[in-house]
Amino acid sequence: MEREYMKYDVVIVGAGPSGLAAAIRLRQLAAESDKDITVCVVEKGSEVGAHILSGAVLEPRALNELIPDWKEKGAPLNTPVKEERFLLLSEKGSTSIPIWMLPPQTQNHGNYIVSLGNVCRWMAEQAEALGAEIYPGFAASEVLYTEDGAVAGIATNDMGVAKDGSHKDSYQPGMELRAKYTFFAEGCRGHLTKGLEQRFGLREGVDPQTYGLGIKELWELDPAKHSEGLVLHTAGWPMDDKTWGGSFIYHLDNNQAYVGFVVGLDYENPHLSPFEEFQRFKQHPAIRPMLEGGKRVVYGARALNEGGLQSIPKLIFPGGALIGCTAGFLNVPKIKGSHTAMKTGMMAAEAAFDALAGGDEGYGLLSAYPTAFEGSWVYEELYKARNLRPAAARWGMKLGMAYGGLDLKLLGGKAPWTMHHKHKDNETLRPASEMPKIDYPKPDGVVSFDRLSSVFLSNTNHEEDQPVHLTLKDPDVPIAYNLKIFDEPAQRYCPAGVYEVVRDGDGGNPRFVINAQNCVHCKTCDIKDPTQNIVWVAPEGGGGPNYPNM
Repeated sequence: MEREYMKYDVVIVGAGPSGLAAAIRLRQLAAESDKDITVCVVEKGSEVGAHILSGAVLEPRALNELIPDWKEKGAPLNTPVKEERFLLLSEKGSTSIPIWMLPPQTQNHGNYIVSLGNVCRWMAEQAEALGAEIYPGFAASEVLYTEDGAVAGIATNDMGVAKDGSHKDSYQPGMELRAKYTFFAEGCRGHLTKGLEQRFGLREGVDPQTYGLGIKELWELDPAKHSEGLVLHTAGWPMDDKTWGGSFIYHLDNNQAYVGFVVGLDYENPHLSPFEEFQRFKQHPAIRPMLEGGKRVVYGARALNEGGLQSIPKLIFPGGALIGCTAGFLNVPKIKGSHTAMKTGMMAAEAAFDALAGGDEGYGLLSAYPTAFEGSWVYEELYKARNLRPAAARWGMKLGMAYGGLDLKLLGGKAPWTMHHKHKDNETLRPASEMPKIDYPKPDGVVSFDRLSSVFLSNTNHEEDQPVHLTLKDPDVPIAYNLKIFDEPAQRYCPAGVYEVVRDGDGGNPRFVINAQNCVHCKTCDIKDPTQNIVWVAPEGGGGPNYPNM
């Protein structure tokens, strides 16, 4: 069946901070110059913000540039940071590190504790008011190309396809959204971006990307234990020194707090479970009393880029550009990427506008975008931060953080060398027989919980009768190789209980089961699977988590 199509000047894949900033900037420039630049944003979540999960403490620098009167326009930045704490945890105790001792890049004066999902909902309103079209509930599943091989837009996936591939009564073919330029703002580990990187060699000459898995809960705290505007970070326990990780607790308004934990996905021990480490963290004597008497109301998880400047791929290719976290602009010491994502979306928008307004027919290289990036404050930030994460990978958390502190605080991030990431995260696991097993305590239902009750709080839903979106290149690998060598780590690295190894009553005949209905679209499996046998593809648009206030 031939697909219907719509034509635009610019199509943007993903309604996150970078995609929406790009849409807003394009329409601002069009209004200022009285030129009609048509802009479409397609978003796989059921609504804008449904799939957005971030800490989040927002540095408003890019927003100040994009919408200077954001306060008057009602942007949901309601909780300025008032107090900061940093704790180094041992198993039973904690040491408070004075904030003045930390590098200035890690400090949060002038920032805001926000729901990034709600910020994106507000940004979508601003974009639509300027004339951008936004279509949530439609997943981009295919990149379109011209005869010359340039990107020419995207196609949304077909709706109403049964698990066996047949067409249900509700079948609707996907639509082509054709564009002179296409921006990919898919967030971390974008599934279309992976194909673009391979097709155009975008990762040639750069370090492998390295990732973390962030797991987050929204809590309603006992009012007596709530401190609006408090930002608390921890490092140390329950991570061992070889494993990158740490926590965040952000007290927003209305007696609410975001509680989260990040584990670097370059960890070695296949017995490690990031979800269980997070539950164990909440039992620490410095943390549990804060949560007791409170109520957990939302749960979610998402991978994040941690490679920094060394791992950013080429940003442009014929007909398109990578913006935001799909390219990897997170500033690791700051634990922030939304402000850099917004700014890169703005720079790409300005490059596309200048080209189109000058009579460009499209499908070329927006070379002004990477040039602008290299001269921007985003590049300056990431350059200063470039050595912290690889130092921790090389020397461990304690020495790596000590080095990072000296580099950032004493040298201003201008050390005359650049350290590099040597391995992809899927290459770092050691055989299960060589690594210690970890005895995780059972959840108590008070501050620690199991996976399935957690996934319930993510409001995750997928149309059940559809092709499984977690695909296997070789269905034999999970049992024949991963189980044999690594005790099939997918059972543990997935924070949503998607993957199971089930056996007969006698413990024999192991089988690999994929519970795709549980998937929260975190992308961890696509990153950490040892042989890259698991490939995440887009399910029907509108599926996945529905995060409120995350």
